[in-house]
Amino acid sequence: MENTTGLRESKKLRTRRQLAATALELFLERGFDAVSVADVAAAAEVSKPTLFRYFPSKEDLVLDRFADHQDEAARIVRDRPAGRGPVGALHDHFLAALAERDPITGLCDHPDVLAFQGLLYSTASLEGRIAHYTAREVELLAAALEAEGAEPLPARLAATHLVAVRHELGRENWRRMAAGMTAEEAYPAAVGDADRAFGMLADGLDRTLGPLIPRS
Repeated sequence: MENTTGLRESKKLRTRRQLAATALELFLERGFDAVSVADVAAAAEVSKPTLFRYFPSKEDLVLDRFADHQDEAARIVRDRPAGRGPVGALHDHFLAALAERDPITGLCDHPDVLAFQGLLYSTASLEGRIAHYTAREVELLAAALEAEGAEPLPARLAATHLVAVRHELGRENWRRMAAGMTAEEAYPAAVGDADRAFGMLADGLDRTLGPLIPRS
């Protein structure tokens, strides 16, 4: 029974990935607004109801990969080393991701990543739908801060600022890539921006969340 369940879940995951890949290919080729859900379903050889069982909206066909990162900030805060505050931990993680040219930081000049981000930032409905994923990211981070003793309002405010910084840094790095810079060329400026952005938050948020910093 367990093996059957595992095979079923693996099949669902493969189908989900196939649908997302088919949709992205069509969106990049024709433009997001020029492709309908019916077009995607036909290209993937599934019915529209089947497609909607996997993705609740057309936008989610593109943005579903963001779901994999929704708990990232919360996880970083929960797993941070002893003596490191939430802001510092997220700063450290972002710098490490920049060094690895992680696409989530925007500092990645791979053609496929640039094409995806170009689609994302040039489509109003996609940008609007990102707010859904961002709200969940803030919610999870705030919950992690509250779990360690932060009051609800400071936790939500801190989470909102920290998530906004991560997203805005990613967008600024993408702008550099879109302007023709390579990731290598843009790396020093990206690090400088991250240091300034997290530095603007460090004193205020770490002081407010002070009881969370010591860890044993």
